Amino acid sequence: MRAISVAPAAPVDAAVRAIIEIDDIDFHYGPARALHDITLNIKERQVTAFIGPSGCGKSTLLRCLNRMNDLIDGARVTAGQIRIDGVNIYDPRVDAIELRKRVGMVFQKSNPFPKSIYDNITYGLRIQGEKNKGRLDEVVERSLRGAALWDEVKDRLHESALGMSGGQQQRLCIARAIAVEPEIILMDEPCSALDPIATAKVEELIHELKKQFTIVIVTHNMQQAARCSDRTAFFYLGKLIEFADTRTIFMNPANPQTEAYVSGRFG
Repeated sequence: MRAISVAPAAPVDAAVRAIIEIDDIDFHYGPARALHDITLNIKERQVTAFIGPSGCGKSTLLRCLNRMNDLIDGARVTAGQIRIDGVNIYDPRVDAIELRKRVGMVFQKSNPFPKSIYDNITYGLRIQGEKNKGRLDEVVERSLRGAALWDEVKDRLHESALGMSGGQQQRLCIARAIAVEPEIILMDEPCSALDPIATAKVEELIHELKKQFTIVIVTHNMQQAARCSDRTAFFYLGKLIEFADTRTIFMNPANPQTEAYVSGRFG
């Protein structure tokens, strides 16, 4: 088996509640079935990684968690439920925009707005009607500190975010996500476009952020999953093959398919 360094296991605490409950989810893009009977629970204030080869359904499931797939024609959940804090998020009474305030997202490619660093962070609050300058200033500093970016940009808050490095832009997008105080942060391959130094900074940031937020990360980088996550789910061809604590997935998987994937024999 390929050597992968696994982070020390998080203490097992049966009392940690499942903030996200995924029960028997099927998902289709038009006639094509992309997810098959997916069931798993995601614990509060832990990092859960979704791994698997391209096209296995991990990003589709991630986007189900804040209903980003609603924006794709013909894409739909066809069976099962996803509950956050016990509420079925696909209930017609649930407002998808309100849901996305609670479930923030960081994308594969950093996507800062063509605005100042300050305006990027305050954008979400401003569209919610916040106008108090003192409050906005406070949120900008708190969010940038939370994203380990404050010391790097505090003297150029009113300069364009597009002048930042790629790694800084991705951490800015994380700061923008946490500014509206979500409960959950979804990260879809957040380091795939970054160099190793920037990747290390984002991974350190993920470790700090889980003290306050529940994080779900999709990654092709198995070393990253091993370093960052508490629990790991392995997907293949739209099916959940195995879900367990990360140390078990990488050191003693129960399923031969999982062992073959994490050891590099396919994928």
